[in-house]
Formats: sequence, C-alpha cells, structure tokens
Amino acid sequence: MKEKFKLVATVAAGLEAVVGKEIRNLGINCQIANGKVFFDGSVEVIARTNLWLRAADRVKIVVGEFPARTFEELFQGVFTLDWENYLPLGAKFPISKAKCVKSKLHNEPSVQAISKKAVAKKLQKYFHRPEGVPLQETGAEFKIEVSILKDKATIMIDTTGASLFKRGYRTEKGGAPIKENMAAAIIELSNWFPDKPFIDPTCGSGTFCIEAAMIGMNIAPGFNRDFAFEAWPWVDKELVQRVRDEAENQANYDIELDISGFDIDGRMVEIAKKNAAEAGLSDVIKLKQMRLQDLKTDKINGVIISNPPYGERMLDDKAVDILYNEMGQTFAPLKTWSKFILTSDENFEKKYGSQADKKRKLYNGTLRVDLYQYYGQRVKRNLS
Repeated sequence: MKEKFKLVATVAAGLEAVVGKEIRNLGINCQIANGKVFFDGSVEVIARTNLWLRAADRVKIVVGEFPARTFEELFQGVFTLDWENYLPLGAKFPISKAKCVKSKLHNEPSVQAISKKAVAKKLQKYFHRPEGVPLQETGAEFKIEVSILKDKATIMIDTTGASLFKRGYRTEKGGAPIKENMAAAIIELSNWFPDKPFIDPTCGSGTFCIEAAMIGMNIAPGFNRDFAFEAWPWVDKELVQRVRDEAENQANYDIELDISGFDIDGRMVEIAKKNAAEAGLSDVIKLKQMRLQDLKTDKINGVIISNPPYGERMLDDKAVDILYNEMGQTFAPLKTWSKFILTSDENFEKKYGSQADKKRKLYNGTLRVDLYQYYGQRVKRNLS
C-alpha cells in the first residue's frame, strides 16, 4: 500500500483560510482552493487531520484527476488509476457520491455506474479474477467519490466517515442548530483567547460554549469518535492509537476558563447541560436560563458570540426585529467586549443600531449568512 497520499480537506465556503491555518498549525504545508485545502501526507497525517481539524467537513484521499468529456474517457481514466494500492481483495467499494458541475457529463447515476465498473475491472485484472464473475465485497468499506467540474474528473476516497462536525457529544439539538465545525470556525475567526471571558447569550444546545471549551483546553475535536480509515486493513492500528494518545497528552484539563451560555428557553438550557456533560465539560461551562436583556457584567475584554434566531429559524419577523434591537442596547455598555453575531438578516445593523467593524460572508448549510464583527476597545488588564 502507499506510503504517501495526496489529500484534501473539504470545507464550507468562506472557511478555507481557517482550515488552512489549522493544517499549518499541525506542521503540514497546504494549498487553499475554493471549498478545499490540499496537502500531502502519510497514514499518520490522515489520522492527525481527522482528529484535530475543527472547521473542516471531511478528509479525503485524491486517487487521481483527469479530463472526462465522455463516458469512455471517464471509464478509461478511472481504470488507469492505481486502485491496487488502496483496495485490498474483498474490499467494499461503493461509489457513494457523484457530483457533476458545468460538465458535458451530467447524469450522476451513470457516472457512478461507469466508475464502479471501471474500478471492478481494474481489480479483477490485478487480482487475476475471471471477468464476468462479480468481486466479493465482504471486507472493509472504501467510499469512493467522483467529482466532475468543467469536464475534469477528481476521484477520491473518503477517510472520515460521518462528517467531522459530528463530534459525538450532541445528545439532542434544538431547532436549526449551528454545526459544530462552523461554531469552531467562528470562534477561531474571533479574537477570543482562553484567558478572556466568553459568553453566548443565545446558547441553544450549547455548541459555541462546548467548542470554545474544547479549543481552550486543546482537546482534539475528533477525540470522542471513530473514522472510516481506522477499519482499513492496511492502516497500522498502533500508529493511530499513538496519535490518539499524543492528542490526549496535549489536552490541558487544568486551565481555568470563563465560559457562560444563556438562553431564554429553559428546555434548551437543559439540552445544553446534557451535551456539555457528554463532552465531559459540565464543570467548565456555566449554563443558565436567562433573557438576553438581563445580560450584565463588570468583566472586561470578553468576547460575545451569538447565533440568534433568524430567517428560517423564527417565523415572527417582528420578534426578530425586537430581539436585534434589544441585543444592540444590551451589548452597548460592554465597551471592551468584542461581539460576533451570525445572521442571515441583511438589515441586521440597522435593527441592532450600529454598523459592524467587519462583515464576513459564510454559509450555514445552504443558507447564506453574515458574521457581523464588532471589536471592543482595548483595555490593559491588571494582571497583578
């Protein structure tokens, strides 16, 4: 099997630079493209990136790229790739996904069927199996993906399994929750550091607070879950365990963090408490039922991150307008605090009552949203 792979981390539009920074922080060189970050590495790098990337969706192996303007070109291109270096005899190899954009080939089920046939034919030839006799697919699963963009095919194998946002701590979720990887990315885009107070005044199921605590304690986001590649027979289980043990040793469970989450909905606060307990962070995060208007604090230099109800998440527009207005009034006295508010409402600044210092376009699933960024006045803290 291969020693080194061409790899790609897939990522939501607008978060490519965040994931690029995470990969570089792991000591890996990378190149950023639209919705993707490319890098090279061994099985150890596959393990490390799956375990540590907070803002990415998945990590995939790029098996090959080639032009595919016809089904014959697609078949030959897939057939030519070195499948024997990835798929052992008996492997399951579903073509789990085909995506065609701005391409002559646009019938996705046909792209899947032809790609499957080409891989099967290559393996039959390599393993000297008679043609016409189907391969037994009883072993480990290797999910293959075919992406054709402007007549260029990219063939990949997913190493992750369930998307990286599935950390394993969410016992229940409320209406339209923010994904864990999007929450982590927004915290990384903010100017929060673990020595600053952190508040989410519309905490819902607690995702921002939990992600902040994991960042603050340097807990690997994938620590509590398994990945697809771990079932592959050529992956060294001891190596993966070593990467997991290293991650465990890098966590700082003794650091003092000041993280609070509030929500007007008592049921959501209970869900947030359950999720925090599942993540092992009950004693780290303060969660309480409270109206946004009642938020007051004497602390300085903190960070507020909020994903308030908006658009599809709340049917009553008038209630949203009132909430945004109250938010502006409640946050105004907190001069040294930075505020980061995620919403799809294009008139947010008007309703909030002041213009953001910076606005960043993001996508929460398919919904276009903006991250409104208000920076607090800097005050030197008395550290004595």
